[in-house]
Amino acid sequence: MTIQWTGVYPALTTKFTSGDALDLPLFEKNLDAQLKAGVSGIILGGTLGEASVLTVDEKERLVKFAVEKIQDRIPVILNIAEGSTREAIQQAALAKAWGAHGLMLLPPMRYKSDYRETVTYFTTVANSTDLPVMLYNNPIDYKIEITLDMFDELSVVKNIEAVKESTRDTTNVTRMINRFGKRFKILCGVDTLTFEELALGADGLVAGLVCAFPAETVELYRLVKEGRCEEALGLYRWFMPLLELDIHPKLVQYIKLAEAQTGIGSEYVRAPRLALIGKEREQVLKVISGALATRPVIDGA
Repeated sequence: MTIQWTGVYPALTTKFTSGDALDLPLFEKNLDAQLKAGVSGIILGGTLGEASVLTVDEKERLVKFAVEKIQDRIPVILNIAEGSTREAIQQAALAKAWGAHGLMLLPPMRYKSDYRETVTYFTTVANSTDLPVMLYNNPIDYKIEITLDMFDELSVVKNIEAVKESTRDTTNVTRMINRFGKRFKILCGVDTLTFEELALGADGLVAGLVCAFPAETVELYRLVKEGRCEEALGLYRWFMPLLELDIHPKLVQYIKLAEAQTGIGSEYVRAPRLALIGKEREQVLKVISGALATRPVIDGA
């Protein structure tokens, strides 16, 4: 399947039961909501997917389940976040075997690789597979920046096709376009910069709050890309208190609480994460409840 790398790509949460097993029926319910809203693809096993606490068997079950349910309507992309090149290559091979259509690839985990090591890592993993690859550029959280000079070297690797732009520097969208034109598709990776980066020319977004609010996220993308900026800004301003839940260390718990409140998820997380309690939960619920009380009507939602 050819991946266009445009539109909305939810970084889906992993649904668990109260007994800490995969909750595939609830996962399917959320997946159906995403498909109905018109997302362009899904990403499994990211930060929101609690990948660090998933077993290989669970990743396999999630990918195969999603591929079976989606039936080639949109691509299924698996995130790779590994500490060794060998393990990353193995994950890429498994993703292919399980039926995934593409990969999102982070820099090496736990070790801060230098320029040469980072370029070599990405090149080696990408060259080990024929799956299309989106690199994840997030120096804030992962301490390694994929610089423009690195992208220049990586441009010869044909299946490195896109970047999840999470540097928090909106100017980087313009820098990438100025230097590389259309060589790399650019997807905004920070919910609170959605409007700005789409307006600057980003091709799509890898979103978090879309897990709970798929129709609103797709509508925001559509309005910006159609040049209907006044309407888009109105929706964006309504959305912003929710979008800020995506840039907190407990984004998984916050977004899962939002999914529970919109009826397409649950609050169950896997340890060491713990579900929210007390004042913190009340504060997040206040944000969610306030947004739901003024939730816009989206055609077709």
